[in-house]
Amino acid sequence: MKILLCFGTRPEAIKMAPVFHKLKDKGFEVKICVTAQHREMLDQVLLFFEIKPDYDLNLMKSDQTLNGLSASILEGIDSVLVAEKPDLILVHGDTTTSSMVALAGFNRNINVGHIEAGLRTYNKTAPFPEEINRQITSRLADLHFTPTLQASQNLINEGVLKETIFQTGNTVIDALFWTLKKIEKPDFDFSEIKILKEKIDQNKKIILVTGHRRENFGTGFQNICEAILQLAKREDVQIVYPVHLNPNVKKIVEEKLSRNKNILLVNPVSYPAFVWLMQQSFLIMTDSGGIQEEAPSLGKPVIVTRTVSERPEGVIAGYSKLVGHNQEMIIESVIDLIENFKGFENIANPYGNGDASEQIVNALLK
Repeated sequence: MKILLCFGTRPEAIKMAPVFHKLKDKGFEVKICVTAQHREMLDQVLLFFEIKPDYDLNLMKSDQTLNGLSASILEGIDSVLVAEKPDLILVHGDTTTSSMVALAGFNRNINVGHIEAGLRTYNKTAPFPEEINRQITSRLADLHFTPTLQASQNLINEGVLKETIFQTGNTVIDALFWTLKKIEKPDFDFSEIKILKEKIDQNKKIILVTGHRRENFGTGFQNICEAILQLAKREDVQIVYPVHLNPNVKKIVEEKLSRNKNILLVNPVSYPAFVWLMQQSFLIMTDSGGIQEEAPSLGKPVIVTRTVSERPEGVIAGYSKLVGHNQEMIIESVIDLIENFKGFENIANPYGNGDASEQIVNALLK
């Protein structure tokens, strides 16, 4: 069986990497196509996970519209499908790459498998455009690899055939464990982590911050930054913020936070360096979905700067808390953790235990 893996962003690459290696181990013929809708951040991950694409559409452009990107992906992937004629295309999650490649596969009568399927908020503007990308991909896919029971149930409720749904856990946990094992090796290149070590005050409680969601652009990020400024007044914390390259994020963050001694703004770091930062943190403030999934395995609580999440399992289990971009809620929730959090009693990550890619491959073998 020939399988074509298609992805375009750093999160997709991280979550698809263990699937790629597991497929190769099991003897599948595997081809990789990247759209590179995120260029620099994608390339870091490909290098770390030892993946060399067979096709690189190199579609990243500054100020690119979603419609322009969608058209470019459809046109670019079509020639790859004609050349390779795969038996199955595997896409991941909620990106424009995933939904457009799934559509291209459908148009060419090629089966599509969707990894991390079934996540929903049922609010088409949050996250935007990811929620609709997921729903479109689900309508086009032939096989659905879901991370949780709730995700599976969402698909069943939408009329997806139960026999096409495989609950596997999330492959990001596989990638996390693979990374932890690799960075613990004595021959690993620690240069980037060494620089971070020199800047971080490990006598303080580290608050690790990330943010990139479109629904937080403008007022949302301004409110989040104001909350961070208030938290930075505490002498017992240091805020570490790898700033996303999107100018809608970078401009506001640098204007508001760059002159505070308790706030360390850094450029986006590689995935292994970010895993190390998560290990060092006391808590994480983020609008990222992947971090909500990874953090429980590291025992780190998460303050989620979103009003809704397609990952409710972590909230229900108490690993994360939704606060939106309300300044008071952010400040109160973070202070409560700083002063009262003593660690989770039992860590049972609702998103998996690190064998999701193996389960996906076993399902394909059957």
